[in-house]
Amino acid sequence: MQFRHTILCLAVALSCLTYGADMAYGQSPALLEAQNRYTTLYQQGRYSEAISYAIEALKLSENEFGPDHPTTAQHMNNLAFIYQAQGNYAEAERLFRRSLAIDEKALGSEHPVVAASLNNLALLHHVQGNYAEAEPLYRRSLAIWEKALVPEHPNVAQSLENYAALLRETGRADEAAKMEARAKAIRAKYQ
Repeated sequence: MQFRHTILCLAVALSCLTYGADMAYGQSPALLEAQNRYTTLYQQGRYSEAISYAIEALKLSENEFGPDHPTTAQHMNNLAFIYQAQGNYAEAERLFRRSLAIDEKALGSEHPVVAASLNNLALLHHVQGNYAEAEPLYRRSLAIWEKALVPEHPNVAQSLENYAALLRETGRADEAAKMEARAKAIRAKYQ
């Protein structure tokens, strides 16, 4: 269970690194307020309260940016994280998949935001023990990160660590060790 909590925290951290300040650009005060509230409540573990603000933020984003805008996809993604934290995996998967589709259409299939969306969906499957579904998503996410960013980027390290955890859990310790060593080397450059 500790691994699953850690994986979810890593997904949220990766998502924040990827989208960061871009989400705040051009948003109304009402949308920013809803976003701040659900973020705070989520961080406090108050998921039931966070959902209403995340739903409000998603609706406001759809109205402000349109249903197929990357900002709307990010709010969708964040709502999915809350559902995942509550164990509502079906709703989380639906939102992660919709967010991924929006990102791919709006940004292209090789964009770093798409890599983050793939990683989030992979983590959801990983947490549920659906390794066969998670692995190709991890592989694709890692390939995009490596191509779109420098190979020593922290997001590459995060992706390697997530993928390595799955490999370990599926009895492929040698492959996992290689990925973990590479991730460790990347992390050492940033310390």
